[in-house]
Amino acid sequence: MENTAEMNLSRHFLVAMPSLADPIFARSLILICEHTAAGAMGVILNRPLGMNVQTLFEQIEVELHRPDVADLPVHFGGPVQTDRGFILHSPLGSWQASLAVSDSLGLTTSRDILSAVGEGGGPAQMFVALGFAGWEAGQLEKEIAENSWLTVPMDDMKILFEVPSDERYEAALALLGIDVAMLSKDAGHA
Repeated sequence: MENTAEMNLSRHFLVAMPSLADPIFARSLILICEHTAAGAMGVILNRPLGMNVQTLFEQIEVELHRPDVADLPVHFGGPVQTDRGFILHSPLGSWQASLAVSDSLGLTTSRDILSAVGEGGGPAQMFVALGFAGWEAGQLEKEIAENSWLTVPMDDMKILFEVPSDERYEAALALLGIDVAMLSKDAGHA
């Protein structure tokens, strides 16, 4: 039996296989932000909600003085805590409730980062989501063993901050040398 306790997929993309039929996760690209023996958490990167950062700031009644981020899409980050904002950002900075995903990428849930952005400051690069995806201990490893997900290390943040939402899934597959057309639900039926 393989020792799955060694598997750490922090800073990896999860790319949904075509066989993954769950409507929340079908054709999704997820960045795993933290993966420990207790479980994993990540943010879906390719499910825009049809709302931009300007609209979000209006809803939380914070003035926005960052025209460069006003039109950024707000995403559905996953089915857990969908009323909370999860901001992936670079550089790390020092915020009240932050998780260092890497040396240059943070995940922050505290309102102080939004206040800083509203005032015209805050991190240079941002990805804003409502909610996150979570897995209990061993659950993600089991799903990977069942071929629900492909995994690929996130070597740079281009897919997160530069690639449009609707192209991120294919861009992550390309990191693996896979064209989306190569992945068929009907194996053996080209």
